[in-house]
Amino acid sequence: MNDSSAARPATPVLDIWCELQCPDCRTALDDLRALRARYGDRLELRLRHFPLDKHKHAFAAAQAAEEAAEQGRAWAYVEAVLGRVEELDGGGERFLVEVARELGLDAEEFDTALIDGRHILIVDADQAEGKAIGVTGTPTYVIGGERLDGGRSQEGLRERVEEIADRLLAEQEA
Repeated sequence: MNDSSAARPATPVLDIWCELQCPDCRTALDDLRALRARYGDRLELRLRHFPLDKHKHAFAAAQAAEEAAEQGRAWAYVEAVLGRVEELDGGGERFLVEVARELGLDAEEFDTALIDGRHILIVDADQAEGKAIGVTGTPTYVIGGERLDGGRSQEGLRERVEEIADRLLAEQEA
């Protein structure tokens, strides 16, 4: 028997390849907030990790973001860290744990997670997938099979993401 409700497409996904020590990703925060406000739960925004070698705390920050997700506060944590990129530059892991404490998260668990490396595989997998699809810098967006590189310029990117999201949502409703 063919269940027509099972054939409905899933919620469109916007993968955001991001690095928490990246000033361009901080600039992209306003666009991400606007997209979340416009689409709510009709568009899934999914943070994907792409730490760059040139930023020495980016890999630890990606692991910390995964711990924040585990504790239910991924976006709040990501926004807090990106909003203070300069402090991450100077404070490293100590700063990452402090942000967790400020947000009321279990800071001791953050510290332990950074030591035991429990989230390394997730970060490595994201980075490998990003490289496989041609991500070279951050932020990079992937939606509806299209890759949009925000590392060169944020100009017009949100509008392009909205065009694709609107098209995907219209196709979903048709």
